[in-house]
Amino acid sequence: MYAIEIEDLRKVFPGRRKQAVVAVDGLSLRVARGQVFGLLGPNGAGKTTTVEICEGLQRQTSGVVRVLGDEWTRRAMPRIRNRIGVSLQETRFIETQTVRETVGLFRSFFQQGRTVEASIDAVSLGEKADARVDKLSGGQQQRLAVACALVGDPELLFLDEPTTGLDPQSRRSLWDVVRAFRAGGGTVLLTTHYMDEAELLCDRVGIVDRGKLIAEGAPRELVRSLGGEHLVEVAGHGLSVHGQALTAGLTGVLRARVDGDRLSIHVAAPHLVVPALLARLTERGVELTELATRHTSLEDVFVALTGRHLRDDEGEAA
Repeated sequence: MYAIEIEDLRKVFPGRRKQAVVAVDGLSLRVARGQVFGLLGPNGAGKTTTVEICEGLQRQTSGVVRVLGDEWTRRAMPRIRNRIGVSLQETRFIETQTVRETVGLFRSFFQQGRTVEASIDAVSLGEKADARVDKLSGGQQQRLAVACALVGDPELLFLDEPTTGLDPQSRRSLWDVVRAFRAGGGTVLLTTHYMDEAELLCDRVGIVDRGKLIAEGAPRELVRSLGGEHLVEVAGHGLSVHGQALTAGLTGVLRARVDGDRLSIHVAAPHLVVPALLARLTERGVELTELATRHTSLEDVFVALTGRHLRDDEGEAA
């Protein structure tokens, strides 16, 4: 049985003065038990709406959503809620309560679960157990939100952009929590804006754009789907004048993309392509200002599929 099954999900928000907004448009996917599944996409892509429907916080316009084998009917609602943990994009706590009191309050919502102390220790907040919420740093408050999601000892954990705005140390601390939860047999549905995070944590990812699932697979599978393991990136004055003519006919070039005075080339053997490319740039009188080679990443997959970077639409609603 899958932890999450989504079939032809559609969510339309009615407009008041303008046309209705289609947030999710026929999305289907399955999340296997024991996996960390990453749902990726820019703000406005529909991923948060999809997650909130899975969490029971919104109702779909049409389509089927099953969570741990149940749909969100009135009868199944208590059963599902006792088996999931939810950490939202932003959680507001009572600032005058301590960490222990806050986790204890959330523990009271569940018929059974972890002890308050075990939940606090799981996110490395033991030293702050008696500290008031308003005395915690942003990273500590994020870890507190995850502790509250874990206190019911869930089978399925929803984490909606849990590390946005955190410093590197706090991000890595939460990564350890996710890994430990999966090692214990749990399933995680994670949304994130960070491609490195998705590549490190996720067994599989789904890329969502404009309400549709446009790609799904293991991170390395998606990277290999580009047809090249390496990316050559160059920048130079006057490069935009020549565009993709700079790579036409070059042996080993699999795909090229021009963005102003920048050129990105997917290649199988950079040691063959780079010398030939440099010679061609010199012939065309392009003044090179930057040259870099690296392994292809999940971010490159997203750009290849959508023509934009993951964080391009950060200002839009999710």
